[in-house]
Amino acid sequence: MVDAWTLEAAQTATGPGTVTLVEGSSFCVCAQSGDIGPGGAQGVYFRDTRLLSSWQLHIDTEPVEPLLVIPAEPFRATFVGRARPRPGKADSTLLVNRQRYVGAGMREDITLVNLAAEAAGCTVAITVDSDLADLFEVKAGRLSERGQLAITTAEDLVINCQFGDQSRGVRVSAPDGLPASGQLLFRVVVPPRSSWHTTIQVHPIIDGEEPPTRYPGEQPFETTVPAQRLRDWQRSSPVVATSHAGMAQALYRSREDLGALRIFDPNHPDRPPTIAAGAPWFMTLFGRDSLLTSWLALPLDQSLALGTLATLAELQGTTEDPLTEEEPGKILHELRFGVEAGRALGGGSAYYGSIDSTPLFVMLLGELRRWGLHRDEVDALLPHADRALQWIERYGDADGDGFVEYRRKTDRGLANQGWKDSSDGINFADGRLAEAPIALAEVQGYVYSAYLARSHFATEAGDRDLADHWASKAAALKQAFNETFWLPERGYFAIGLDRDKRPIDALASNMGHCLWTGIVDVEKAESVARRLMSDEMYSGWGVRTLATTMGAYNPMSYHNGSVWPHDNALVASGLMRYGFTADAQRLAESLLDAAGAYGGRLPELFCGFDRAEYPQPVPYPTSCSPQAWAAASPVHLLRVLLRLDPWVPYGRVWLAPALPTHFGDLRVSKLPLAGSRLSISVQDGAVRVRGLPEGIELVMEPRNPLTAAKEG
Repeated sequence: MVDAWTLEAAQTATGPGTVTLVEGSSFCVCAQSGDIGPGGAQGVYFRDTRLLSSWQLHIDTEPVEPLLVIPAEPFRATFVGRARPRPGKADSTLLVNRQRYVGAGMREDITLVNLAAEAAGCTVAITVDSDLADLFEVKAGRLSERGQLAITTAEDLVINCQFGDQSRGVRVSAPDGLPASGQLLFRVVVPPRSSWHTTIQVHPIIDGEEPPTRYPGEQPFETTVPAQRLRDWQRSSPVVATSHAGMAQALYRSREDLGALRIFDPNHPDRPPTIAAGAPWFMTLFGRDSLLTSWLALPLDQSLALGTLATLAELQGTTEDPLTEEEPGKILHELRFGVEAGRALGGGSAYYGSIDSTPLFVMLLGELRRWGLHRDEVDALLPHADRALQWIERYGDADGDGFVEYRRKTDRGLANQGWKDSSDGINFADGRLAEAPIALAEVQGYVYSAYLARSHFATEAGDRDLADHWASKAAALKQAFNETFWLPERGYFAIGLDRDKRPIDALASNMGHCLWTGIVDVEKAESVARRLMSDEMYSGWGVRTLATTMGAYNPMSYHNGSVWPHDNALVASGLMRYGFTADAQRLAESLLDAAGAYGGRLPELFCGFDRAEYPQPVPYPTSCSPQAWAAASPVHLLRVLLRLDPWVPYGRVWLAPALPTHFGDLRVSKLPLAGSRLSISVQDGAVRVRGLPEGIELVMEPRNPLTAAKEG
């Protein structure tokens, strides 16, 4: 069997295109050569500011010919190339190695290896440029002149710019480099059969302050903070051994990417990390993305959920602001740090235009309790959950019809505020756009689950009246949802209700989330499953966001016919929850096949073309990769196939593995649960469990979909 989460990194060349390295809120996008080309979106970014807009290596004024990219950790890679042939030589004898480390800026180690019997004399030049552009400017392709760049070259190459009361800058340093205008120069003699080496550091400057260097030149890489954090993450992660090579590869990639996307708050060094949504455009905290990612990643690590909840609680809305859409109790949509945060949604560093972040906050808090960890920390967050529920009742359901709907407060906000938040993402079967206020189907499921979570918290506390209150709210919402959103003549749920309370009748993937939350009546579930897995919805690689028979269908669109891994992971979970085991298995296998086509790393989304039409999933050109909830999807699929449902407060853990036959044997060890570490073995159909916490009953059967609304 292949050990999925201790697999060695594949040392192979990457495919055509760009290379992306990520670490926390830093990332680098560059060419295969390692160069950063000017004029596009490539660059080195830190906290939503582009530190480097051009970074090009020349040997004697000539570019280096790229040979190979060797990926290592998500924040480190080696670029191998060769210089032009030396004078009088037919072939190059000068090998060029560039080892790059990204994090709070960048470090680059350049090594020239002279393979000739004669010393090589050359000039090495790094051409440097920085526009200190805000991420939103780069993304929109509209760079503005907002300040005068000041360039100094006394000891290091320093570029600064003042933006009103803020400033951004970058310092490029090398102990043996000669800074010049726009360049670092090195006059080099490489002895025969020997090498020359230098280290270049790129330091961000934020309002006159430089954050600590992640990779000091004199410090071995293995002892740096990013390397130690990743090693600790790997050491504490569960170990999965599986005969299924595709699952092993996907789980390995997931663990590495999730580890690199973690964000540690220097103002709260003792707080667990949260997670960035994805590179290149979303290397920051997102309410919905970070909450769902944390949920999907629970079998791997539960500290992500705790860190995400604690950070979002700290930023929970306290006032009414139409521009940022902040309201008391509301959980934010996204957080930005660049000097042009005013160009971001709502015109502030924090934007709250999300209809689902708030119920998802309560859901995740309840789910973290079910896993039996961090009891004191979860209890401390319960008042924030109550404020979130107050927001749901007062602001989310503004018209008092029992459903939660959204409508942006100004023309600066998102027109659509569910997870399908593109401007054309919510439409009728004939392709017409729905008009707000819109009550989305999946959001009602999230609210239903949030009500149940709060009811169970009250039950634990012995407050029967409060438990009954929230259980009654959940039951009433479920009944109203199944009556109002159901389209009996079509056999599926509407994607939502529009401003006139008309069902938005498109056949879409949203109702798969409703299966996941359990809001769907059992008698309707079979029809929902059948439609989700029909030819018009299922592409062979996954369930499409929108059916091929719908008026707005476009397999190359963002939300109207594409396939999203996280969407499918939740759909698979819902199918398994309601007992459609073969469909859930089929969907899980499809996603793992798709991951294999991308080297184990699932992208944010890919096109919705049918598998019979193209033998590989067709990439969506601007898909984020790595992307957090896509990275977490294989982890959740493992949980789905294990049919693992812990409910520690009620003293039970459901476990009934349903692995496809050809998956072979599976072992999971060190899986955290209630302060213990479980070991689960599935071999020749026999299931063995060790390390179950004292007082926890193992239920070797799948959990009934109605259990959550009953006794646990």
